[in-house]
Parts: sequence; C-alpha cells; structure tokens
Amino acid sequence: MQNNSGKTKVLVLTLTAIATMTIGVLAANFGISAKDSKTANNTNAHLKQDMQHGGSMMQHGSGMMNHSMSMDLGPADANYDLRFIDAMRMHHQGAIEMAKEAQQKSKRPEIKKLADNIITAQNREIGQMKQWRQAWYPKAGKQMMAYHSQMGHMMPMSSDQMQGMMMSQDLGVADSQFDLRFINAMIPHHEGAVTMAQDALKKSQRPEIKQLAKNIISDQQKEIAQMKQWRKAWYNQ
Repeated sequence: MQNNSGKTKVLVLTLTAIATMTIGVLAANFGISAKDSKTANNTNAHLKQDMQHGGSMMQHGSGMMNHSMSMDLGPADANYDLRFIDAMRMHHQGAIEMAKEAQQKSKRPEIKKLADNIITAQNREIGQMKQWRQAWYPKAGKQMMAYHSQMGHMMPMSSDQMQGMMMSQDLGVADSQFDLRFINAMIPHHEGAVTMAQDALKKSQRPEIKQLAKNIISDQQKEIAQMKQWRKAWYNQ
C-alpha cells in the first residue's frame, strides 16, 4: 500500500510539473493573458486534486484486496466462530468509523440517518460478539485471530489483515461529492459483511451466530439497495 501511495505522489508531481511547464510555454509563445493563465493554473490545481483523489481510491483498492485475502474464515472447525467474531468485529469497526465521518461531513439527512443506524446496530452487534467470545472461548487471548489459508491453520491477525478487514478510508472533505464517496465506500463494505455472514450460515453450528448472520444479510442488503437508489437519484450513477 505504501508503494502505491509513493508511486501516486510521484505521478502527481510529474503531471503537475508538466502542466505548469505547458502553461508557461503557451503564455510565452501565444501571449496568454494573466486572466487566462490564472484559469489554466486553476485547471492545473484541479488536475492535482483529481490525481490525489485517484491515489486515495488506489489505496482503497489495495485495502479491498487485503480484505479479500482476509475473507477466508477457514473450515467449519471448533474455532470457526472465534474467527468469524474477530473478523466481523474489525469489519464493523471500519463501518462505524466511516459512519462517524458521514455524521460530521454529510449535509443530507438521509445519509446522517443511515450513519446513525449503522453506528447503533453495529455497536450493539460488537457488544454481543464480545460477550459470546468470552463465554465460548474463555482461553482465547485478546489478540484477534484469523485463518491463514497458505499456512492452513489459525494464527494471530496481522496489522495488514486488520486494516484490510476494516475496509475504512478517509472520505475526504465535506464537498458536493462527499456523499458519493461515502456511498461508493460503504456499498462494497456492506457487501463484504454479507459475504462473511453467508459463510457463517453455512459453517457455524451455533444458532446465535446463524441468527446474527441472517440479521446482517437482511439489514445490510436493504442498506445497499437504498444507497444505490440515492446514488442514482443524486449523482445519476
């Protein structure tokens, strides 16, 4: 992820330099006025901003790749529910972080209400999962656990796995595109939760986990559909 960020910064600086040089050449050879030059510089600034936004999306894409790698919860063994709980808790935490950002930055009451619902529901589910973890796995330490598919066994969750599982990102400034960025981030985030919940329905033997999985699938699929409707209505996308 750091390599992608570094490459993106270099690309931004390179394109900025090229755009600046082009403006200077045009001004010298074709007598561009100070007003036109200022307009061109503004365009250059927008280019830089767009490239930085692109870099943010690249980083988010890298986070989604890490999430896909972390998505494998392993076989339906005695520790399956432990891994599901730890993975879903981290995933919920990422959704809560983005929802809190939406509470502060969104101007739309619909987004604020959705953010409120996400925070309330997922905090409640995190609390329930913590209780189950303590009751069902009293010997498990505080460290989050995950299944390592290449090693073929369970091991402590790495920091990269934690970040990938959270799938959270900086949604940027409170501008006219904020809600679009929030929607575009939260839809795949919800889809990741639905995928894990569907896995739990197949593999967990505990009725509590199965019921939680059903609730997650039902609630988050409804929210996905709602966000897609808003995206179409507000941004024609």
